[in-house]
Amino acid sequence: MGRAFEFRKARKMKRWSAMSKAFTRIGKDIVMAVKEGGPDPDSNSRLRAVIQNAKSVNMPKDNIERAIKRASDKSQGDYKEVIFEGYAPHGIAILVETATDNNTRTVANVRSYFNKCDGSLGTSGSVVFMFDHTCNFKIKGEELDLEELELELIDFGVEEIFEDTDEDDDGNEVKSVMIYAPFESFGKIQSYLEENNIEILSSGFERIPQVTKQLTPEQIADVEKLLEKIEEDDDVQNVYHTMAESVE
Repeated sequence: MGRAFEFRKARKMKRWSAMSKAFTRIGKDIVMAVKEGGPDPDSNSRLRAVIQNAKSVNMPKDNIERAIKRASDKSQGDYKEVIFEGYAPHGIAILVETATDNNTRTVANVRSYFNKCDGSLGTSGSVVFMFDHTCNFKIKGEELDLEELELELIDFGVEEIFEDTDEDDDGNEVKSVMIYAPFESFGKIQSYLEENNIEILSSGFERIPQVTKQLTPEQIADVEKLLEKIEEDDDVQNVYHTMAESVE
């Protein structure tokens, strides 16, 4: 298996934020999608993708509809996507994706987290080149021939396709298929899957580190202290780093 498979495996093993934080993140995604392409998911592919993601984390339909309605209101402010780059202790590169309606506040908060945890906030471009910007799709895997699907999608730049498993609310194993490709391939792959009636369970973008660094347990604790502070911030959408993570 490739780097995307290992990255996905490691991310799944980590403790995810509370569901309320997931709802907050998706709520912001809905606002940005509606502001960009309008409130109709049929004509707004970005909003369509966000709604799929909302359903995948069991966000109630009423919550989704309210978020779209709020986003359509002209008085609703927009969120700006801002990336922060820096280093944690022990030479670990960190990339932080935020969605903020107050950049001054977000910059001050993120800088304080780095400073308090012996890290350093860098300049734009200082670490982003260490990560591959990818898009991904989780699709229903029943009756799909993965080899045939990979051949169909190879012209769209697909790099990895593999089976994935999750647990439903009753603890039963649910199988799906993950597709990873370069960031710019998102629209073409989304269109192909929809045109061929392949159900998309969720989709998104991730930054996969090109190289990771092994640390001692003590060093890992130092880095985790910073990561936890950053991830708790309401303006933060995603955090990526170059620390090797145990998947055992």
